[in-house]
Amino acid sequence: MIESQHLAKRFGAVTAVREVSLLAADGRITGLVGPNGAGKSTSLRMLYTVLRPDAGDALIDGHSVVHAPLAAAAHLGVLAHGAGIYPNLTARENILYFGALHGLKRAACRARAAELITLLDMQECADRRARGFSHGERLKTALARALVHRPRNVVLDEPTNGLDVMGVRALRALLRQLRDQGHCVLFSSHVMQEVSELCDEVAVIAAGTVLASGTPQAICTRAAAATLEEAFVKLILSA
Repeated sequence: MIESQHLAKRFGAVTAVREVSLLAADGRITGLVGPNGAGKSTSLRMLYTVLRPDAGDALIDGHSVVHAPLAAAAHLGVLAHGAGIYPNLTARENILYFGALHGLKRAACRARAAELITLLDMQECADRRARGFSHGERLKTALARALVHRPRNVVLDEPTNGLDVMGVRALRALLRQLRDQGHCVLFSSHVMQEVSELCDEVAVIAAGTVLASGTPQAICTRAAAATLEEAFVKLILSA
């Protein structure tokens, strides 16, 4: 479970996140949606311990990102926006390296890498050096890296950006599988259709503050809107 409590972050005179509190539960897919500059990526970076909050805290399975960041990070699998991979390593080597960083034994790490390569349909690129990979191949490699240690919580920042239709369908299927296995899945997106189709819970953020959270239907009801996209626009305009 991921729970943020009054997170805030400033960069000089700019307040990127003003007050973000949200709950992403186990066995649920939670979507974080908002316009450009709303504070989505900054909020996620605080959750996965890359940025330290100026105020507030977040708990990852009970571990504080402020007071116990290493313990919190150990319970997370993260696909960051624009996540880079090591270009001189093969896809398999990228996965194995991150497995080793997470303390997996060599045999278990190799078995897990093979499992993820099959799951993400990476056989064709698994043993090629990552330099020159397509966007989809890089994304799959970064996602496999994030999942290698079987994290209970998975955070993805705009994971479908640049994916083709088949890649998006495969990612959706994987996220549903993780949810059905009891994982907590939290992702940000600009695509309302995707959020409507995938998410059990949604948090709408603008100007660094959560405007509304709940099931897609609850948010539509609150905004007196027929669709989540219409509700999103009404909430943003009224903020």
